Amino acid sequence: MKQVTINDIAKLAGVAKSTVSRYLNGGSVGQATRDKIERVIQETNYEPNQFAQSLKSKQTKMIGVIVPRLDSYAASRTMMGIDERLTERGYQMLVVNTAQQTEREIEQLYNLAKQKVAGIIWLGTTVTERHLQAIQDIQIPVLLIGQEHGHVHSLVYPDFDAAYALGKQFMDWGHRDIIYVGVEEYDIAVGQTRRDGFLRAFNEAGADVKIYTTSFKIDDAIPIGMQIGHEQSASLVVCATDNIALGVLKGLANAGKTVPGDISVSGFGGYDFTEVLHPSITTVHLPYRRTGSRAADMILQLLTGETIPMKTFTTFELKLRESVDILN
Repeated sequence: MKQVTINDIAKLAGVAKSTVSRYLNGGSVGQATRDKIERVIQETNYEPNQFAQSLKSKQTKMIGVIVPRLDSYAASRTMMGIDERLTERGYQMLVVNTAQQTEREIEQLYNLAKQKVAGIIWLGTTVTERHLQAIQDIQIPVLLIGQEHGHVHSLVYPDFDAAYALGKQFMDWGHRDIIYVGVEEYDIAVGQTRRDGFLRAFNEAGADVKIYTTSFKIDDAIPIGMQIGHEQSASLVVCATDNIALGVLKGLANAGKTVPGDISVSGFGGYDFTEVLHPSITTVHLPYRRTGSRAADMILQLLTGETIPMKTFTTFELKLRESVDILN
C-alpha cells in the first residue's frame, strides 16, 4: 500500500503543502484549515515522516546553498547574488560543496536539514529519485537552480532558446561546417538541453556537425582544441561553456591556428574574461548574479507559504564579438 505523504494530505485538504507543514510543526494555521487537515489525517491514517519529526520546529535564519563546484564562475556569481539578497532580508547563507558527486548532494540535503536551515537553494546537475526522496523526507522548502523537475520548484536558464538563437545567428553568418564541443548528458541543462538548441538551429540550415564531448574543466578542452587544429576542417567550433571555449582556444593556438582567421570559436555563459580576451569571445550571457538574487527572493517566498510557479525562466543576451567570423 502506498505510503501517504504530506503532498497527498495537502491535495486532499485543498491547501498548500507549506500549510500542512506549518500545521505539523505547530505553526499558525486558521481554524477552518486546521479542521480540514485534521480530518484528512484521520481519514488517511497519516503518520508524519520520522526524519522530519526529529527536526525541531523552530528553524534558524539560515538558508543552505548546495553547489557542485567552488571554482565555478557561474556558481560563485550566483552565490554572490544569493548572499546579497539574503543579507538584506536578515538571513545568512550556509554553503556546502558536493564536488559534482550525486551521493554528496543527497547527503547534504539531509545534513542541512539537521542543521535547522529554513530552506535550501540547490545548484543541481541532475535530479534522481533519491534526491526527490530526500526532499520529501526533510519537508523544508527546496529551490533548484539551473535544472528543472516537475516536483521541485525550479529557477531555470533558457538553455534551449539561447542556444537556438545563437545557432541561428551562426547560420545567418554562413557557417555550415560546425564542430560542437559539449559535456556528458548526465547534466540535463548543459549536456542535453543546451546541445539540442544548437543542433536544432544547425539541422534546420542543413549544416554538417561533428560532436566532441569533454568535461567542464579548461584543461580537458585543450587537447580537443589541439586535435581539431591538427585533424579537422571546420569553419566554427561551438562550445557548451566559456571554460570549454577557453581550453579550445589554447589548444588551437598550440596547433598553430588563429581565431577567427583560421577557425571561429564561440562559448556560452558570458563570463567576465570573454570580453577582455583577444579576440573577445562570442557567447551567451546568462545573468548568474541576478539569478542568485531572484533565487533568494523565491526561497523566502516559499518560507512564508506564498505560491510560486514550479518552473521560472531567467533571461539571456547574445554577445556577438570578435571570435566568430562572418562568412557571407
